[in-house]
Amino acid sequence: MKKIIFAIAILAFAQMADAQTIKNAESAAKKVEAAKAATQNEKKAVNPAVWIKLGQTYIDAYGTVQGDGYIGCAEAELAIILQGVKPVSTGTATVQGNTMNVQHFETADYYFSDGKLAIIKVTKPAVENPLGEALNAFKKAYELDTKAKKTKDITDGISMVHDKYSNDALTAYQLQDFAESSKCFEAAYEASLVEPFAQVDTNSLYNAGLTAWIAGDVARSKVFFEKCLETKYFGEDGDVYARLASIAEKEGNAELSVKYLEEGFVNYPKSQSILIGLINYYTTSGGSTDRLFELLDVAKSNEPNNASLWYVEGNIRLKMDPPQVDEAFAAYDHCAEIDPNYEYGHIGKGIYLYNHAVDIQEKASNEMDDNKYMALVEEYDKTLKASVVAFEQAYEVTKDNEIKITVAEYIKNACFRFRTDPEYQAKYEKYEAVVASGK
Repeated sequence: MKKIIFAIAILAFAQMADAQTIKNAESAAKKVEAAKAATQNEKKAVNPAVWIKLGQTYIDAYGTVQGDGYIGCAEAELAIILQGVKPVSTGTATVQGNTMNVQHFETADYYFSDGKLAIIKVTKPAVENPLGEALNAFKKAYELDTKAKKTKDITDGISMVHDKYSNDALTAYQLQDFAESSKCFEAAYEASLVEPFAQVDTNSLYNAGLTAWIAGDVARSKVFFEKCLETKYFGEDGDVYARLASIAEKEGNAELSVKYLEEGFVNYPKSQSILIGLINYYTTSGGSTDRLFELLDVAKSNEPNNASLWYVEGNIRLKMDPPQVDEAFAAYDHCAEIDPNYEYGHIGKGIYLYNHAVDIQEKASNEMDDNKYMALVEEYDKTLKASVVAFEQAYEVTKDNEIKITVAEYIKNACFRFRTDPEYQAKYEKYEAVVASGK
């Protein structure tokens, strides 16, 4: 009898707790209405503190409906935190290729990955547009705060709005709602411009363009990428130039496209996206590829001791059709002449030789003539050993542990072919140990 009564008591508590989330949302909405009423009072409306309170009340309403869960919380722990609150339903969802368990509550969905809360998505806000209305309230407070007595409170409020827009943008991105993510990133950027916060969030500006791009809204992405150029924010390795060049190409404006690429190349000569764009343009448009080297010469004249520019030249020459191998290797070798501690010239040679050896091996496997087959095997062995020399030179000079491990992996794989030779067996064991230890 006691067990039955206990079970009923638990059920009643769960139902009561489940209703609590809705009550909290309703309470938050009422608090917003009360705060709004204060701003409509003629005497109170001129007080910036009244508007600050309205902004904070909107932020509270925004957060109330998310529930008590927090990112990283274990699913088992969450059951304790929620004190009996039950989801309305449960299910699964595929997010970025991963299957997640989903708990659907009255006002929010909880997504779990590997047993931990990974995403919280609000499905039923307490009030309409809480962050936008909060921002408007802080703007009004700043307008009224002529003596700047409330600057810190207003700045903190705008900062919170900005951060929450950023969080919403990331949530939408995780859920692959890229159009919504772009809108939230835009809102975060616009919030960052508001006085007295005024800390231009170029990351959100760029991400608004990037997510619009991913969503397939090219016209929208163009707006944000052009703003990036205006604010002198060019993305990682000048990615903004490459994006705008691609957009111009889609619009049929080849002249503008190459203008973006060339301008980007001067500023970011090591950018692979810009480099590939230029190579594709000059090899398909009928233009002279000499223009690539003219641009590179400009960069070299500005930075004559920059070894990486010679590395870029080597990369360009190997991407030509046909590849200019001798000229590329000469450029790679010049890297070490400028800076003996620069590893990428050696790496460039090593990767080319290693990949070329793989191509020769494949060709040999399809060769039916014994003499030609043996000639290819001899060429394969010679090329693979040459790659070991280049990679070992890179290994000796690099100070980057991750590069050491990557290079060691190449050397180990190459030496496996020659392990009957004591010299190469010793190399194989040495570099296998490096890869295994991770240092």
